[in-house]
Amino acid sequence: MSAYHQTVLLRETVDALSVKDGGTYVDCTAGGGGHTAEILRRMRGGRVIAIDRDPDAIAYLSERFRDEPRVTLVHDEYRHIASILSSLAVPPVDGVVADLGISGKHVDDPERGFSYHTDAPLDMRMSKEGVSAAELVNSLSEQELAHIIFAYGEEKYARSIARNIVIYRKKQPITRTLELVDIIKRSMPQKAMQHAHPAKRTFQALRIAVNGELDSLQESVNQMFQSLAVGGSLAIITFHSLEDKIVKGCFTEFCRGCICPPDFPVCVCHRTPRGKLKFRSVTPSAEELEENNRARSARLRAVEKLK
Repeated sequence: MSAYHQTVLLRETVDALSVKDGGTYVDCTAGGGGHTAEILRRMRGGRVIAIDRDPDAIAYLSERFRDEPRVTLVHDEYRHIASILSSLAVPPVDGVVADLGISGKHVDDPERGFSYHTDAPLDMRMSKEGVSAAELVNSLSEQELAHIIFAYGEEKYARSIARNIVIYRKKQPITRTLELVDIIKRSMPQKAMQHAHPAKRTFQALRIAVNGELDSLQESVNQMFQSLAVGGSLAIITFHSLEDKIVKGCFTEFCRGCICPPDFPVCVCHRTPRGKLKFRSVTPSAEELEENNRARSARLRAVEKLK
C-alpha cells in the first residue's frame, strides 16, 4: 500500500507509552496507522483501539490491518473516547496517544481543500460532514470572520482579510481555495509575505473552526487521562500554540498537588498529584526535520497516571 501519512515523532511518542506485552492502547487519531503499527510491533498480544473521524482513513486502516486481530477500528471522534471504550467494554487502558495535527493525506489530496498551494473546492472537513470552509466564508459576518481568523490563526491582518472576503463575496460566492488565497494576498502588505505563505494562518483558522478542533479539546484530554489505568501513559502531539497551551494546562493540572495558600502552616486540602510528567516536551530532531519538513512545529508532551 502507498504511504497515507508520514507519522511525526513516531519513536519518541511510542517510547513515552512504555508499551508492554498484553497491554491495551488507544490511538485517538489513527490516520494512516503509524502509531498503531509501532505499538503492535513492540508488544506480544494486547490490543489497539484505533479511532479516526475521517472515513477515508478508516477505509485505509481497514485494508492495512485486515489481517491483524489485535486492532479494533472505530469511526468516531476522540472526544467520545469515554463512550467508545464503554461501548466496547474496555477496562482502563495502558496508554493513549493523540496526534492533533492535520494528516499529510488531507494536505496532499487537493480535493479535500486543506491546501493553499493547489486549486480545489474550499472544503476542509475532516469527517466529510457538516459545514464546509466555503459555507463559513460565505455566511459569517465580517466581525465573526475576523474573530475566527485572529483567534484561531493569530493573524494580525484578520480584520483586513475579513473585510475583503465580505467585499468579494458580494460579487460571487467564494468556492475555491486559490480564490481565497488571492483575497488574503490582497489584504496584506508585501513585507508580511516574505517569511511564510500569506494564507497559512487564515487556512489554519478556518480548518480549526470547520472541524471544531479546540471546542472540546480540554474535556477530551481529561477523558483520555481518566481512561488510563494506574501507571498508564498519555502522549499528545500538538502543532500550534493554541492546542499546545490547552494540553500543557491539562497536564499541569494532572500533576498539581497541594493547593492550600502558601501561608498555611500545614496542608489541609490533602490533594496529591494524579499524574507525573514523563518529560517537559520533545520536538523533532534535525534528522527528522530533514526528512519531513511538515514536522517542524510538532511538540510532544506525555504524562503518567499515578492514581
